[in-house]
Amino acid sequence: MSERSSPQISSRKQPKQARSTELVAAVLEAAVQVLATQGATRFTVARVAERAGVSVGSVYQYFPNKAAILFRLQSDEWRQTSDMLREILEDNRKPPFERLRTLVRAFIQSECDEAQIRVALNDAAPLYRDAPEHQAARMSVQRSVDAFMLQALPDAPAPIRALAGDLVITTLSAVGKRFSSAPRSPAEVATYSDAMADMFCAYLGSLQ
Repeated sequence: MSERSSPQISSRKQPKQARSTELVAAVLEAAVQVLATQGATRFTVARVAERAGVSVGSVYQYFPNKAAILFRLQSDEWRQTSDMLREILEDNRKPPFERLRTLVRAFIQSECDEAQIRVALNDAAPLYRDAPEHQAARMSVQRSVDAFMLQALPDAPAPIRALAGDLVITTLSAVGKRFSSAPRSPAEVATYSDAMADMFCAYLGSLQ
């Protein structure tokens, strides 16, 4: 039995001229709008092209299929989140627990700010979750977390640090996703973030 092939999710080519860059930006902006209003099940290249005001052929110049567009949106989101987390975790001017509190607040706020588009991207995940690009994107955050845990728990055995990092990131992601499923006020975000940070700091403190 032959293995099921995965759809191509890499862009056909990268824009090199200003006009091409503007076209790709317009397509991606339109894709966000279609995804947010129509959802993953009704997301098509034709709808994206119509919203962007370009031909379907123009979209296909850069994206071979809808999976490639969705993966580009997801990749951009991963990169933005990874950059934010890495900047916070690697800020050695602040002690580890202060960085962790900042991280929790920033992540929960971003989950709430982008809840609609993230839910739609999660629905579309089966199109690209097995792709090697997916795993590579996740490794960026993992490296930052590993380095942070080494600073926060310098005397703890490596397996304990690895477990702590996995528990913090997994819990933060899962609970943040659930918390952002309904509209939240700034006060709610602050209260919830502080409570989660207290829990994480108490846990890491017990491991020191």
